[in-house]
Amino acid sequence: MLNRRILRIKAFKELFAIEMLSGKSLADAIKELDLSLESTRDLYLFMLSSVSALTAVANDRFAQLQKKINKTDEEKNPNLKFAHNALSPLLDSDPDFQKIIKKKGYDWGAYDLILKKVYASMQTKDYFAAYLADPECSLKADCKLFIKVFEEEFVDREDLELALEDLSIYWNDDLAYSLTCCCRTLESIADGKPWSLPELFLSDTNKAMEDDREFVHKLFSFAYADFDKFSAAISDSVPNWDKDRLVGTDIAIIVTALAEIVHFRNIPVNVSINEYVEISKYYGTPKSSLFVNGILDTLSKKVEFKKL
Repeated sequence: MLNRRILRIKAFKELFAIEMLSGKSLADAIKELDLSLESTRDLYLFMLSSVSALTAVANDRFAQLQKKINKTDEEKNPNLKFAHNALSPLLDSDPDFQKIIKKKGYDWGAYDLILKKVYASMQTKDYFAAYLADPECSLKADCKLFIKVFEEEFVDREDLELALEDLSIYWNDDLAYSLTCCCRTLESIADGKPWSLPELFLSDTNKAMEDDREFVHKLFSFAYADFDKFSAAISDSVPNWDKDRLVGTDIAIIVTALAEIVHFRNIPVNVSINEYVEISKYYGTPKSSLFVNGILDTLSKKVEFKKL
């Protein structure tokens, strides 16, 4: 489930948190890192459970319409295709899915207003109108519809982001990736495969790969151990800068990258640099990617000649 970029992001964020904010021990930091890794899959489960919650919103809406005295023709003969979709009862009747959702205590009841807004938004979209107009009623069509919902309705919603922050301190920034995993699950279900809990690490399903848990633990441990040395190297590379002016996230990103370049010689240096430059575009300032790229280009050469 978790790709290498997500692992790198989790490692750098934990490094930033302990070096800039808290100063945890390595053992405690590793435990925190593991919780953060597992949290991405937890968010995937919570978002996948929105299928049934959103379907319930639609059914409740139709039930309220039936209570109206003066109904429009459309209200008298509503299109119930979405409300009667096949995906929701499939997940509701899946014992493994329901067991883990209940164990986690996930419930959208407190966030029905968000779902009502999502449903209202769906009703204005062309993709939803096309779905309702299509005479095909199938699990595959329903999965395709919910993929569009995950892609277009849940991303960049401030109300949802705030709700997720309240639910878990680890869910910050994980929504987009978790929704991508939800879409992959729906593609699999559409192909006739039953739901199953995704393995946390991709290496768990491909034994030929290097162990991902070991990779992220080593990456973080090396970055943690070498933080002061690498930070000093960064400062030395920009002698005209006051160290206090260096952005903390940039430092954490570069230190994590250097830990990878120094200790994981099986990964091409340019691959490592490109990965962390991309990460800096999201987590740094507008100029971070240029700064990170320049410093890593300079310091990676020192690594090559064993001067770092």
